[in-house]
This record gives sequence, structure tokens and C-alpha cells, in this order.
Amino acid sequence: MKISRIPLLLALLSLVLLGVSGLGVQLGWWAFPVGFQILRWVVYCGLAAVVVSLLCMAAPTLRRGAWSILGLGLLIGAGVAFVPWRMAQQAQALPRIHDISSDLDNPPVFVAILPLRAGAANPAAYGGPEIAAEQRLGYPDIVPLKLAMSTASAYAKALSVAKKKGWEIVADDPAAGRIEATATTRWFGFKDDVIVRVLPAAGGSRIDMRSVSRVGKSDVGTNARRIRDFFATITAP
Repeated sequence: MKISRIPLLLALLSLVLLGVSGLGVQLGWWAFPVGFQILRWVVYCGLAAVVVSLLCMAAPTLRRGAWSILGLGLLIGAGVAFVPWRMAQQAQALPRIHDISSDLDNPPVFVAILPLRAGAANPAAYGGPEIAAEQRLGYPDIVPLKLAMSTASAYAKALSVAKKKGWEIVADDPAAGRIEATATTRWFGFKDDVIVRVLPAAGGSRIDMRSVSRVGKSDVGTNARRIRDFFATITAP
């Protein structure tokens, strides 16, 4: 086998590992810590493809007639390695928490979802002032959503958006203004539980939302993004 082909093979291997890292977790082939370990090998293989590509490009005898394949290996390797590297950078920059609430003084409390979280690594009970303090520093924009509409209208809109997001609705209680649901992440298939609370407020209604991961100390910003996206969809024209 020509040495000039090695970078492309390494790059393709990194691409395959990237795909199976999450797929294997979803299919039950391995636990999520193994999936995370595979992501490390994605970075190693991708960077190896980049290094070998550059070395071959620097050697006249190796690069002759192989510019295209070397360039392809370099681009694929760098691109694939960037994905888990970026995830790691985000994990380090964001708070290592997995429970995000728009109301930090009185977080919505799960009721119907509790049986589904039996045995989950992360508890359903809110972590208290320490978690709230970390959220205030990391996600100061996560605040209650106030709407100039009745609670009934706000609740109906919130429920409609929750269904459109593809969440599994566990509880739909308009009398209590409470929606409980489970959202599944696309890549690893993690189960995150969501509660939406709609209450009357001056001038209309107020919507609070809490999103909690069942496993993992850090959610790499997933729950905060979910709340932002939910609120943005509700207020969109």
C-alpha cells in the first residue's frame, strides 16, 4: 500500500469512529463513557491523518501525483477531529451542571416523570443554591418568559411547541399549568426530562421551564440551549 494513502485511511477511520461513538450508545452496544472514549480516538486518528498528510506533502517522492488524496485526507482528518475537540472546549468553558431552570428561586418540580427517572444517575430534586449560582454565572440569559396573553392561550401554545419539538409528552395538566416531557438528544440518544410551568402574571402570563439530564455531570450546554430554543419558538411570529 502506498504511504500517500495512509492519511486518507486514517481520516476515514476517524469519520467512522465519530459516527459509531453515539450510535453504539443508542443501540446499547456500550455505555456512554465508552462512547466518550471513542471520541478521543476520533481526535487521535484525525490529527494523525493531518500530520501524516503534511509529512507526505513535504517529501517530494511521496507527494508526487498524490496531492489530491493527501489534501482530502488532511481536510477530512482536521474536520472530523474538530468536532469532539470543540465539544471538549465547550465542556471546559461551561458550568459542569446538568439541571437548568428559568426560575432559580422556585424551580418547577417534576411529578409524573419521577417514575421514569427511577435509577437515573442524576436526581430529579433541584440541587439548590450552589447549582443556581453556577447557572447565574454561566447562563445569565435563562430567565422566565412573560407573555401578553392569557394563561390558557400561553399553555396551549407551549404544549403545541413541545409536541412540534418531538418531545414525548408525559403529563398534560392545563388546570395546574404543567407540562412534563422527555427529550432525546440526537447523537448519543440521552434522555433529558423537561417541565414547563404556565402561571398568571401581571399583564398576561409567565412561562418557566426546567430541563434536566438523567446522566452526566455536565450537559455541555444542551439543557440551556433547549430552553432558549423553546422560548424563542414560542415568541416567534
